[in-house]
Amino acid sequence: KKAMVERMKEHYHVSWFPEDGAKFPLRVFLYKDIVTIGIDTSGDSLHKRGYRTLTSKAPITETLAAALIMLTPWNKDRILVDPFCGSGTFPIEAAMMAANMAPGMNRSFLSEDWKNIIKRKYWYEAMDEANDLLDDTVKVDIDGDIVKAARANAQSAGVDHMIHFQQRPVNALSHPKKYGFIISNPPYGERIEEKKNLPALYTEIGERFAALDAWSMYLITSYEDAEKYIGRKADKNRKIYNGMLKTYFYQFMGPRPPKRSQEN
Repeated sequence: KKAMVERMKEHYHVSWFPEDGAKFPLRVFLYKDIVTIGIDTSGDSLHKRGYRTLTSKAPITETLAAALIMLTPWNKDRILVDPFCGSGTFPIEAAMMAANMAPGMNRSFLSEDWKNIIKRKYWYEAMDEANDLLDDTVKVDIDGDIVKAARANAQSAGVDHMIHFQQRPVNALSHPKKYGFIISNPPYGERIEEKKNLPALYTEIGERFAALDAWSMYLITSYEDAEKYIGRKADKNRKIYNGMLKTYFYQFMGPRPPKRSQEN
C-alpha cells in the first residue's frame, strides 16, 4: 500500500491522500515470478449470492452448486430432489435458474459506490433488465429435506414458493414422477459423519435410487467407496476440488424422456 501511495503522490503532485470516500480494495496475487494486481469490484466474494444467511455444518458454495447443476442435463421441466439439502443450496440455485433469476440480485456490490467511475443509472438499468427477464411464476417441482435454514434461505432468495421442503429419512425417498434427478452433496465422513457409518448410508442411497423409475443421480463426495456401496459404477466421474478437498462428482445417468409430439 505504501509503495502505491508514494507512486500516486509523485504522479498527482500531492503530499497527502485522505482516507475517506468509497473503498477501492486491491488484490495482489503472487504465483512464482508473476504478480497480478487487480481491483476488487465486488466486495464480498461472488459465491455469496446474498440469500444464504443460515448454513448447515458443511455447506457447498453457491457457485459450485450452480456449476454442478449446469453439468447435468436437468431443466425446469424435470423434478429435482436433494435428500441432503442442508441449507438448501442445490434446490435454491436450481429454482433461480428455472426463474431466469440473475445471480447477485439479492446482494450489493462494492463498486455501486464508485459514482465517479460507474454512474448510478447504469446499476438501475442493469437491475431493471434483470427484473424484466425474471419469471418466478414458472412451475418447478423441487423437493428437499427440510431444515429451518433451507426454508429461510429460499425465502430470502425469493424462490420459496417454487420449492417443496419436507423432512423424511433417506430410506423413505420416493417419487411418483419419472425421469427425475437427484443432485446432492451427501456426507463425506470428513466432519459430519464417521467413516464407519458411510457404507450403510451409501447402500441406502443406492437402494432408493434403484427404486426410482428412470431417474438420474449426481453426487459430489470425497468418499472413494461410494460406487461400491451404491451398487453401480457411475457413467461418468469428474474430479472436482470443493475448497481444498478433493471430491468426485459421480454421474449416474438415467434414460431421456420421450420427446413430446408436436401438433402441426
